[in-house]
Amino acid sequence: MECCPDYVLDYMIDIKMCKRILLLLLLISSATLLRSQSILSRSEVGLGLGGMTYIGDLNDQSMLGKVRPAAGLTARLNIDPRWAVALGFSYGQVEGGNPDVIARRNLSFRSPIAEGFLRAEFNFFPYGLISNTQKLSTPYIFCGVGLFKFNPKAKYTEPATGESTWYELQPLATEGQGTMAYPDRQMYQLLEVCMPFGIGYKWRLSRSVHLSVEYGWRKTWTDYLDDVSTTYVGAEVLNPGDGRGMMAVVLADRSGEVEPGYVNPVGVKRGDDSLKDWYSFFHISLTFSAEVLFGWMRGKVCEL
Repeated sequence: MECCPDYVLDYMIDIKMCKRILLLLLLISSATLLRSQSILSRSEVGLGLGGMTYIGDLNDQSMLGKVRPAAGLTARLNIDPRWAVALGFSYGQVEGGNPDVIARRNLSFRSPIAEGFLRAEFNFFPYGLISNTQKLSTPYIFCGVGLFKFNPKAKYTEPATGESTWYELQPLATEGQGTMAYPDRQMYQLLEVCMPFGIGYKWRLSRSVHLSVEYGWRKTWTDYLDDVSTTYVGAEVLNPGDGRGMMAVVLADRSGEVEPGYVNPVGVKRGDDSLKDWYSFFHISLTFSAEVLFGWMRGKVCEL
């Protein structure tokens, strides 16, 4: 068996050395963080439960849409009694459909939303985490940046069998996205940027437990949260004769389900592309001092 060339051996040694250095840095940084009484005592981790709503073409841009359950996790670092930064994850579902507003359109959807965010928070009153001389409750506002994943779906019930199926709408290109007939309409992405902002009120229940009530809006830069934005494109574009687009034809124009035989002409507005879609999230959350949750780890790190 031939020996490895010297440069290969040197490379392998360098890799091992880098791994050891990275591991050492990780241990040092972990020990520093966990030994810091200040960082842990000013940090909180918690869970929130509430609901999500959608604002867009299929609820007539109303803020009073259907509410679906949602939940979130938050980690917060209180920089001082006025300012904090928070990192979090939220998951829920939104849905919409307005047959009563525009009966002939008869479109509806639902979509899961998974969101991660980083935001800054400002307390109107100096909020006391430990000191009893500061306020034990305060209203606050927040603003930040986030990423969210969505996937609009529509339910179709087969008339012959009565069986219902939820179909993903983005792959169907219901408004001609990605077709030669509409080269300006690109397939929309299912991962988008959002800007979370809103208001809340929080109370210090004890030295280590905090309760908050919060309502926040998410400004997005997509008009396809509901898969509705521009105009009807017609069956010829969605199903060019090979049968692959039959479900796209069915779900793109559902007017015939409420008015048999009716088909919207090509070019008629299906949505309003001048307004982007939004969603909102409200919840009640409990957060706990990181000192209480993770303070015991300092001794474990010291034993390493």
